Formats: sequence, C-alpha cells, structure tokens
Amino acid sequence: MNACLMSPSHRRNLVSLLAAMLLCAACATTKDKGPEAPPAAKETREAPKAATTPAPQSDKAQQELSGGIASYENGTYKTAARQLQSALALGLEGSANQAKAHKYLAFIHCVGQRERQCRDEFRKALDADPAFDLSPAEAGHPTWGPVFRKLKTASNPAKK
Repeated sequence: MNACLMSPSHRRNLVSLLAAMLLCAACATTKDKGPEAPPAAKETREAPKAATTPAPQSDKAQQELSGGIASYENGTYKTAARQLQSALALGLEGSANQAKAHKYLAFIHCVGQRERQCRDEFRKALDADPAFDLSPAEAGHPTWGPVFRKLKTASNPAKK
C-alpha cells in the first residue's frame, strides 16, 4: 500500500510495527551470541566436537547422490553427472545406492547418445547390486530400456 495514501494513524502503526520487528530481530541475534567471556576463559574453553568434526564421508556421499538425482530431474545433466561421480568417489555406501548412482549416470549417457558408456554404467549398477532392476516406467523408455534389457538378459542367462 502506498504510504502517501495512508492515514496518519495507519502510518504511525506501520512505523511502530516495523520498529518492533527490528528490535525483536536485534534482540534475537544478541541473545544467540550470549555474554562475552573474559579473554582468559576464551583461551581455555574447548570448541564443541560437532563444530570441529567434519561430516562423515558417507553423509557427504549421500548428499551428493541426492543432489545428483535432483540435478538430473531438473535437466542439468552435466552437474548431475559430476555429483553422481562424486558420490561414488566418496565411497557411497550400500549396493542399492551405488546401483542408483550408476543408473542415473547410464540415463545421462543414453540421453547423450553414448550407448557404450550407457551400457557400462548399467553393467556397474548390476555389479553393485545383482538384483538391480528398472521400474516399469524406466524399463519402457525407448532410449535406455532396450539397452538395459539386453544387458540384464545377457548377465542372467537363466532368464533367457
């Protein structure tokens, strides 16, 4: 609303409200900081373990996997590929997670018409998790569906 069109009492109320909000924000930031410790106490105080300990590699790998999938879904394939490779390089835990990372890398290669790399990533997914399979929607995709089915059949002769 235009301040010029407000009545004087509305303007005063608005100014009072804004001042109260700024005061609350200022109080909240100083309250979080706590009282200032004397210099000697600062030197002997130990930092909390959580602040100095970096996140475990497995957490970072999981974050990279999640980020890679999100980037893939957003269509930023180059970023997705980098994140998925990073997740694997960081030691992504769990055969299902490793297979998932390779699956999305395969999708990226297939979309980029790099069939050999697509096939290689699907093979790595199956190596990580022999029970790995695509969802019905993924398996029906015209680009990577046939590549995966052929590879899956070749890796499991009993299902021929």
